[in-house]
Amino acid sequence: MLWYIPLMPFASAATQTLDLLSVPYRVFEHPHPPESLEQAAHERGQTPEQIIRSILFRYEKENFFLTLMAGPGQISWRKLRAHLGVSRISLATEDEVLAVTGYAVGTVSPLGLPRPIHILADISIFRPQEISLGSGVRGVAIILKSADLQRALGKIEVKQFC
Repeated sequence: MLWYIPLMPFASAATQTLDLLSVPYRVFEHPHPPESLEQAAHERGQTPEQIIRSILFRYEKENFFLTLMAGPGQISWRKLRAHLGVSRISLATEDEVLAVTGYAVGTVSPLGLPRPIHILADISIFRPQEISLGSGVRGVAIILKSADLQRALGKIEVKQFC
């Protein structure tokens, strides 16, 4: 397992948010961008269920929400639509992901967003004691306790969406 030991401290909007909240975390840099969820988990010394994926959806014309789910889980679009009381949702485009979150697809973090966004978290993300998530930089992850993530996120909706 390789730990990210930068010559200068690593900083992204996500880590700056954690620093401001005094939330402990570790930064992990992959030797090469992982090609699969399983590879990323293995290199981090975790299981795929410990990796949190952040996926941006759009509903109606300009409304967005971010879903958080555990690695291999499949989000239920039906449950999301029912929860929001809408008949149609779609994945945000790459351009929309960047514009709304400030992060490129594959690096999205629920932390350090440029503006508040509705966050729906599947309950499964808080089951493991330790989790990892995007840092905002490709090939770099943030590792922290799930309880600390929940504290850092503040008021979000946590339900079974898978």
